[in-house]
Amino acid sequence: MKKVAVLMGGMSSERDVSLQSGAGVLKALEKSGYIAVPLDLTSDLQAFVSQLMIEKPDVVFNALHGRFGEDGCIQGVLNILKIPYTHSGVLASSIAMNKSMCKRFVQTLGISVAEERFVSKESLKKEGIPFSFPFVIKPNDEGSSVGVFILHNQKELDELLDNWPFSKPVLAETYISGRELSVAVTDQEALGCVEIVPTKGFYDYRQKYTTVGGARHIIPAPIDPEDYKEALRQALMIHRRLGCRGVSRTDFRYDETQKQSERLVFLEINTNPGMTPVSLVPDIAKTKSISYERLVAKLVEQARCDD
Repeated sequence: MKKVAVLMGGMSSERDVSLQSGAGVLKALEKSGYIAVPLDLTSDLQAFVSQLMIEKPDVVFNALHGRFGEDGCIQGVLNILKIPYTHSGVLASSIAMNKSMCKRFVQTLGISVAEERFVSKESLKKEGIPFSFPFVIKPNDEGSSVGVFILHNQKELDELLDNWPFSKPVLAETYISGRELSVAVTDQEALGCVEIVPTKGFYDYRQKYTTVGGARHIIPAPIDPEDYKEALRQALMIHRRLGCRGVSRTDFRYDETQKQSERLVFLEINTNPGMTPVSLVPDIAKTKSISYERLVAKLVEQARCDD
């Protein structure tokens, strides 16, 4: 019987989401007959490694989200310790977490991305806005829509500048109008595409993870059949070319008013997608008759270190 340490919590702004994901994974593993133990990542790396040595897990299920858990850092530690882990390895994780770098990579595959600039509070005040309104401001290395602002006018920009929450330069992107799509991918196939319809505003952190019913998940996404196939094709290609493992989720904007070759615009890829009760990947997996428990078990059985 395999012993699985569920790595959850962590030190990022997505700690609460990770705890929710981890709690679900623990229950699923126990239901499937695994020995499952929770393991919280803290800044005391020595204590964390000592706990791993005490527990001696056969596999680590990485249910961390955000910095240190999803950016290649903990993957490197587990590679050194030679403990197999779920989800992507160091390189794919680090590139995917860096939004600007990932977009440049995706562009080489012939996939459309939003135009971007790095900005700071000072540059916005001195040089003005990089794009016409509306445009998006977001951190380059956070997930779950943490710290994302859609600015529609100068008043909203002035309010953000007065309460600037960032400690380093951030991304400004052109705003892509249209619908929100997300594709779940395993190593074998693209499982499906969902349209996310927020009940209010845009699909932010609160509606993703803290509000049951905060958004409707329409599966399969009700879009042109050829565009649906193209979304699956692009997401699977990104997963494979980036070297992702286990499962990933790729987010797009979809504007059906554009000509077909320009309707899909890549936003980002998530190498450790949420596994909470309101998460997208488990919902999509169900449409392929893959239960939550089976999805979790599949990830455990496919766990490995980087080659």
